[in-house]
Amino acid sequence: MLEQQDFVIEPERYELLEAPAYTFTPTRREFVEVLGAGVVLTIFSRNAEAQQSTQAARLHLGDDGTVTLFSGKVEGGQGARTELAMAAAEELRLPLEKVRVVLADTDLTPNDGITAGSRSTPSTVPAVRKACAAARQIKEQRGAKSYGELAKGTRLDDDADLTKTEDWRLLGTAHHHLEARAIVTGEHKYPSDIQWPNMLYGAVLRAPAYNSTLRYLDTSVVPKNVTVVREGNFVGCTAPTSYEARKAVAALAAKAQWQTGPHPPSSGLAEYLKTHTRGGGRANENGAVDAELSKSAQRLKATYSLPYIQHAPMEPRAAVAEWNDGRLTVWTATQNPFGVRDQVAKAFSIPIEKVHVIVPDFGGGFGGKHTGETAIEAARLAKDAGRPVSLRWTRAEEFTWAYFRPAGVFDIQAGLDGAGRMTAWDFTNYNAGTAGIASPYRAPSRTKFVQCESPLREGSYRGIAATANNYARECFIDELAAAAKMSPLEFRLNNLENDRLKDVLRAAAERFAYERRAKQRKQNTGIGIACGTEKGSYVAACVEVECGETLRVTEFCTAFECGAILNPSNLKAQVEGSIIQGLGAALSEEMVFEGGKLQNGSFQKYRVPRFRDVPKLDTLLVNRKDLPPAGAGETPIIVVAPAIAAAIYQGSGRRVRQMPFRLT
Repeated sequence: MLEQQDFVIEPERYELLEAPAYTFTPTRREFVEVLGAGVVLTIFSRNAEAQQSTQAARLHLGDDGTVTLFSGKVEGGQGARTELAMAAAEELRLPLEKVRVVLADTDLTPNDGITAGSRSTPSTVPAVRKACAAARQIKEQRGAKSYGELAKGTRLDDDADLTKTEDWRLLGTAHHHLEARAIVTGEHKYPSDIQWPNMLYGAVLRAPAYNSTLRYLDTSVVPKNVTVVREGNFVGCTAPTSYEARKAVAALAAKAQWQTGPHPPSSGLAEYLKTHTRGGGRANENGAVDAELSKSAQRLKATYSLPYIQHAPMEPRAAVAEWNDGRLTVWTATQNPFGVRDQVAKAFSIPIEKVHVIVPDFGGGFGGKHTGETAIEAARLAKDAGRPVSLRWTRAEEFTWAYFRPAGVFDIQAGLDGAGRMTAWDFTNYNAGTAGIASPYRAPSRTKFVQCESPLREGSYRGIAATANNYARECFIDELAAAAKMSPLEFRLNNLENDRLKDVLRAAAERFAYERRAKQRKQNTGIGIACGTEKGSYVAACVEVECGETLRVTEFCTAFECGAILNPSNLKAQVEGSIIQGLGAALSEEMVFEGGKLQNGSFQKYRVPRFRDVPKLDTLLVNRKDLPPAGAGETPIIVVAPAIAAAIYQGSGRRVRQMPFRLT
């Protein structure tokens, strides 16, 4: 599938290239049962993706008039369940309550790829609409009264006409989450809530520091009602309650002996990355950059950096695993159900047909739940116990052992002519990744990505590297505007080529009254602006920041355009959720580590935005009904940090070039 191939080539999705955290050796009997007699040849394909399902496999047409839609996408709070149901109901000409949605069950649903990269809207929604339009067309051709009459022997082709945007009845209107009532009343069962009869609870022994190897373990300290499982580097306990399992692990940890290797601290991280590279990096040059720089009227340079941060979802990783006649079923929170199925199968050396992954709607991912470590751990404990086992990571485990958003360093230089136009652009990114690295500004450009030896496990994060690249680029654009003696808005409009990006920039500036407020701002208060594009959508933001003893964002205005809007209420929630998450990264979030240990692996020490930190939010959704819908879950976050940095400069006179931003 093109979608999954796209993810693999983005360097910052390191987690998708990881081997399973553990590999367990099958017994001789299990090995023979899996392979049978004969000669075994193992052939590896670099592009061994799951087969694309046909559209007919997506629908079940019930005799009672209901239609069930099957999709491999997941619901982690982003609204995919409701959006897919709306798309199906629209094309089927059915009330929304007549459409049911089954998501992310590897035995029941097609493989729609990982739920990431804002791909559900531009990729999965069109596929759903085509299947449903085909069903509607056949129903109309046969004169059937209900879809139930088509349930047997019906072949669907995907060449039916889709409903035109101007004729939408359901799509384009606001609708709340289909499971909203169950969520707010506590009826909904998240992966961490799942309970089965005769179930045990598990906990895993973790190393006291990164880069550690277990040398000695005394299992005699564990009570008799607790079972210890050890295989290789894996050590875990199962018990009747989670409290007993964790108490047993704590007893093991007290006597365990580890060998710990050196590990760099977070202080001096930028210098560490730049001096621990994997080769010279890859450059993409468009135009004679060096020649243009040498003859520019002005030439500026700056360096920016950002730290590792965590995804910090409301629900830490959780899984329940059960073995039955050699087949494994896992209920877990993941954005990558088929990928996790493959990881689990590889970890236990069993065919993927013997692994069933089910993903209940879960409590947040933000790019952080693409891997199956919790599913593998729960499955190993359950295999030994012969009973279902629930494993729930603690908040400390989530902070410490989940992968992080990559840290990065950016060296930028650019040239200006006498009319406030950029003459050249030279941008080098160390470690943060390539998404959004290309500049939308008009000038000969050279962009370079240098991969580094990372001290921490790193991988996808909301917006992946577009957040980092747009932060550094837009901050430097503000510095260029000041050098050109132009307003940041005027400078951007003078150097941008893309009309859609210009449109949202003008829309945000007008809505916020940017130019007037920038001139009439209060003392110690700054006004900032930024824009960007990623994943086919466009965003601009204006912000007001008070620069006192602490930085306080008081107002944030966003203009966002992602083509035709499918569900405006959900889209607004996605935009504003991105803004709030971006506030944390800009103002407070940063992983601190020393001696191989995290120093702030809790919400008490790692500060995400609170209610009192949320500013007045003004969100303008630009509805382009003439354009196909694009993804919306990631792009809005890319403007938060640079807009705040610009406001800090206006309010304090200081350039902040390192996240999170501080004045002291």
